[in-house]
Amino acid sequence: MKKALIIFAMFSALAVVAQKENTKKDHKKPTFTLPMPKSQLKKPVVYQVFTRLFGNKNTTNKPWGTIEENGVGKFNDFTDKALQEIKKLGVTHIWYTGVPHHDVIRDYTKYGISNDDPDVVKGRAGSPYAVKDYYNVNPDLAVDPAKRLEEFEALIARTHKNGLKVIIDIVPNHVARNYHSISKPNGVRDFGEDDNTSVEYARDNNFYYIPNTPFEVPTSNDYKPLGGNPNPLIDGKFSEFPAKWTGNGSRMAKPDINDWYETVKVNYGIRPDGSKDFPLLPAGFDKKDFAAHYEFWKDKNVPSSWVKFKDIALYWIAKGVDGFRYDMAEMVPYEFWSYMNSAIKMKNPNAFLMAEVYNPNEYRNYINLGKMDYLYDKVETYDHLKAVIQGRALPDELSNIQHKNADISKHMMHFLDNHDEQRLASEAFAGSGENGKPLMVVSATISKSPVMIYFGQEVGEAGTIDGGFGKPTRTSIFDYVGVPNHQRWMNDGKFDGGQLTDSEKQLRDFYLRLLNFAQKSEALTGRFYELQSANRNHTDNYDGMIYSYARFTDKDKVVVVTNFSKDKSTEFYLKLPQELIAQWKLADGTYPAKDALYGGKTELIVKNGKGEMKVVCQPSESFIYQF
Repeated sequence: MKKALIIFAMFSALAVVAQKENTKKDHKKPTFTLPMPKSQLKKPVVYQVFTRLFGNKNTTNKPWGTIEENGVGKFNDFTDKALQEIKKLGVTHIWYTGVPHHDVIRDYTKYGISNDDPDVVKGRAGSPYAVKDYYNVNPDLAVDPAKRLEEFEALIARTHKNGLKVIIDIVPNHVARNYHSISKPNGVRDFGEDDNTSVEYARDNNFYYIPNTPFEVPTSNDYKPLGGNPNPLIDGKFSEFPAKWTGNGSRMAKPDINDWYETVKVNYGIRPDGSKDFPLLPAGFDKKDFAAHYEFWKDKNVPSSWVKFKDIALYWIAKGVDGFRYDMAEMVPYEFWSYMNSAIKMKNPNAFLMAEVYNPNEYRNYINLGKMDYLYDKVETYDHLKAVIQGRALPDELSNIQHKNADISKHMMHFLDNHDEQRLASEAFAGSGENGKPLMVVSATISKSPVMIYFGQEVGEAGTIDGGFGKPTRTSIFDYVGVPNHQRWMNDGKFDGGQLTDSEKQLRDFYLRLLNFAQKSEALTGRFYELQSANRNHTDNYDGMIYSYARFTDKDKVVVVTNFSKDKSTEFYLKLPQELIAQWKLADGTYPAKDALYGGKTELIVKNGKGEMKVVCQPSESFIYQF
C-alpha cells in the first residue's frame, strides 16, 4: 500500500555502548536502548464530527430531502462503542459541531419552539452558524426534543466516561436573524432586547441598525428557498424593522444572496468607522497570563454583548463542556477575547480554546492578547499543502512558514479537512485518501501544535453528495444527508468498519497508527530542523516533491521525509548535516532502525560527524523508523 514517507529515528548519546561485531562487517555498531514514548498526552488530537450526520444510517440522499426522507443522527448514536473506537484512533478531544440550537426547517411548535422562515434559512436542516438559542441545543439531535438538553448532558458525561474531552461551537460574530432564547436562565436578557433601534450604533446595543428602513429578503434567479419545494412560510418576506446589519458586515437593508443573510452581526463596541469604544489593554499585556487579564477586566465597564457571550460560555463550562471552537474569531476584537477567555480559564484553566483566524498579521494579537490556545493554520500550512498536492507549488515553502511562526508554532492547529473545506479525498483536493496521506503526515508531525481530522477523513470520504443547498466536494452542513464512507465504517451502528473496502480499512489503519504516534511522541514536542537545504540541491535523486525535516528533544529524535508525488518513485541517501548530528551528540557508527508503523528496516550511518540514511520512496509512501 502507498505511504507518505516519515523516517523516525530516536537517539541518545548517553546510551551508546559497544555492540558485538556485526556478522556482515568488521566494524563495531553502537547500540542503545530507549523506552517507547510515554503514554501520556504529548499532542492533542481533535476529531471534528458534524453531530447531525454522524449517526445517520439512511442512504437515500435526496436533494433537499426531509428528515423522514433522508434521516438524521442523534446524540444517542454516540454510543460507548462509537466513542471507544474514536478514542482508539488516537483522539483526545471531540468537537461536536452544530450543537447549539440553530434555525431548522421543521415544525417543533409542540415543544414551544417557533418555526423558522425558509426565506432567511440556508438549507432545510439550517446553518449551524445561525444560532437561534444559545441556552439550548438543536432539537433535531434529540430522540425526545423536549429533553434535548438532558440528552446532550448525557453525551457530555458519556464522552468523559470514555476518556475524551468535549468541544462545542460558539459563534460570537453573528446570530440568527430571528434569535430568541426560550431556555435562557432567569435574569438573562436576549440579544437586542434592550437595544435603541433608532440609531445605527450605540455601544451597548447588541446589533447595528439601518434606522427607519425595513429588511428585504435577498433575491436571485439561481436560488429558491428549499430548492422550490413548498412551505407555508415561503413568501419572499421576513419581518425585521428596522433592518440590521448582516453577519458578514453588509450594511444593506437588502443583502446580496451571497451574504450571510441568515444572520445579523453582533456589536462588540466597534463604531461604524472601525474605532474602538471600550477600554484597551495596557502595554505589555501580551506577556501576561490569563489571571492578570481577568484582574484587569474585573472593574471595567464593557459592552453588553461582551457580558452576554461570557455568560453563555460559562453556562456551558458549568455543564462540563471542556472547550470551544470560535467561529470567525477575527471579526471580533481581541480585547473581547481577553475578557471572555480569561474568565473561562479562571473556571477551567485547562479549557481548550481554538479559533478561526485567517489573517497572519493578527495571529499574535489573538494568541498573546486574546488568550487563544490555538488558531487555524489555514492560509499558510493548509493552503500550501493543498497547492503542493495539486501540482501548483513545491513543498520548500513549508520551512519558511515554520521559521516565520516559530514563536507561535505550538498554537497553530493543523488540519486538512473540516466542515468549511473541500474534502481531502475529493477530486477538487487530493483526488483520493491515499494521495492525502503525505499531507497528513506533515500536518501531524511538523510542529508542536494539535492536529485535527474531520469525521470520514480517515476512511477517504470524498464529499460526493449533492444535498440540495450543499454541493459536492464538501460534506453538506445545511442538509439532511448521509456520509457514505463513514456509514460503511459505522456499519449500521456496530462501529466496527464491517462494510469498509480493503483500501478504506488500510487508510483508517494508517490514521490510527499516525495519530497515536503523534499524540504520544516526545520528539514532536521539541525543535524543528529543516533538511531541505542540506538535500534539495545536493542529494542525487532528491526529487522536488520530497520534503524532509527533523524534530527532536534531548530524549527523542525524529526525521520526517515525505514524498508528495502521486506517481513517481525515487531512491536517495538523505543527508543529516554535521550541525544536527552534533546537537544529537551521535558518535560515528551505524544505527539500525525499524519502522514503527509497518516493520521495515533502515539504518543511519554517521561518518566524520555527518549522517546519511538510504531512503526508497514509493509514491505517497510512509514509514516511521525507531531505534
